[in-house]
Amino acid sequence: MTREAGPREGLNSDSQALLLAAGLADLAVSTVGSALGTVRGLLRRSDATELAGEAERDLVARGRLVLDRYAAVPPAQLEILAQRALARRAAGDV
Repeated sequence: MTREAGPREGLNSDSQALLLAAGLADLAVSTVGSALGTVRGLLRRSDATELAGEAERDLVARGRLVLDRYAAVPPAQLEILAQRALARRAAGDV
């Protein structure tokens, strides 16, 4: 008994899309439920305040890393070429 990887017989693309969306929604709900259970467990801990402080520091550090990685503006290529040309002229290489 083998199953084909393609769409099942009798299902049109709309039905398949609906089933796919329903499956994704079910996965999201179960994931959120699991995450909420974990959060409830963490809130019951006696060191919840310290744990929250550590989490905040970790998130701030992660945010800095992300901003440094993606927000850094690369140098303007034409500006670099102009500076090199001026340096050559000043050195008398031109």
